[in-house]
Amino acid sequence: VYSSEFQDNGQFDKAKKLIEEFDALEGRRPRIFFCKMGQDGHDRGQKVLASSFADMGWDVDVGPLFQTPEEAAQDAVDNDVHIVGFSSLAAGHKTLLPALVEELKKRGRSDILVCIGGVIPPQDYQYLYDHGATAIFGPGTNIPKCCIELLQILVDRAKAEAREG
Repeated sequence: VYSSEFQDNGQFDKAKKLIEEFDALEGRRPRIFFCKMGQDGHDRGQKVLASSFADMGWDVDVGPLFQTPEEAAQDAVDNDVHIVGFSSLAAGHKTLLPALVEELKKRGRSDILVCIGGVIPPQDYQYLYDHGATAIFGPGTNIPKCCIELLQILVDRAKAEAREG
């Protein structure tokens, strides 16, 4: 669906190339888990992101509404994802994101990156970065640009790990 609208877009092509590069480095495509935690019941954006990322070549998992940080972390671990994409539209981000990061650590998976998107006040960004957010995406973020940013982080990390042996 998404690819038919953006296949002639240079960003879409760049994202596809980064996915190929990541696959060559890691032996599998990048995998992301989109979650909705707390009392946030607005999932349309989550569905659009999941469809878009899948069309660009990601393996995508989507959690149910109203997950706890414990449930989201366990789903991320069970699905062996590279990134958790936390969608927040209900102002719980300053509590839920640190709790999710802590739950991933408890499960021995601090390697799973956490990004957050949605209605996040700019004054909260530093707090979220300080508590484990890898990337923050506000309203109106261009989806291919978001995808490229996350892929570049994964590719850079995979290259660094390959150099370290």
